Amino acid sequence: MGLSVESVGAVQSGSQELSRDLVFATLSNARRRYVLHYLKRHGGPATIRQLAEQIAAWENGTTMAEVTYKQRKRVYTSLHQTHLPKLADAGIIESERSWEAITLSARADELDVYLEVVPKDDLPWSDFYLGLAGVGLALVAGLWMGAYPLTLFSDLAWAGLFAVVLFVVAAVHAYDARRHLLGGTETPTDAGAARTDPSATSGDSRE
Repeated sequence: MGLSVESVGAVQSGSQELSRDLVFATLSNARRRYVLHYLKRHGGPATIRQLAEQIAAWENGTTMAEVTYKQRKRVYTSLHQTHLPKLADAGIIESERSWEAITLSARADELDVYLEVVPKDDLPWSDFYLGLAGVGLALVAGLWMGAYPLTLFSDLAWAGLFAVVLFVVAAVHAYDARRHLLGGTETPTDAGAARTDPSATSGDSRE
């Protein structure tokens, strides 16, 4: 799967701005995305053990009750040594270094992040809209030249049909965008990415 950061809202923390480079570096790792997803979805403080169990379940396609000690330990170690410190240093989460009460910071609340996960065989929405615009231009040109069979229906009918198609596409896009927001669904849309993305498990070698 391809992963891209489509839009990142401007984030202010006091007089400091969370840069796009920092946002991308933070979110390029699946486990850090999973931490933010969990905290956004469930709210309130979480412990490192809760995060490790849930993330291990997402990565292995199982339930928290069925996560093995080894699976949980691998995630726990990488969170403790690498990922939680990075998120804390960036000012995105707040917690004592015991990681027993992890919460999102005010900076994270102002962060508007949309992750567009595009399967290899699919088109991103930007390309889809570009294609739809091309169809619209071709339709206008055909109507202007009086091309058959476009003349079977009035210009108003074609305009109405195109408007309906555009509305449906926009509605589907809005739904899809909601699914890809961190915390927008119960399970991250890219759950399991850490199993195939080497960077996702960075820090494991430090166990």
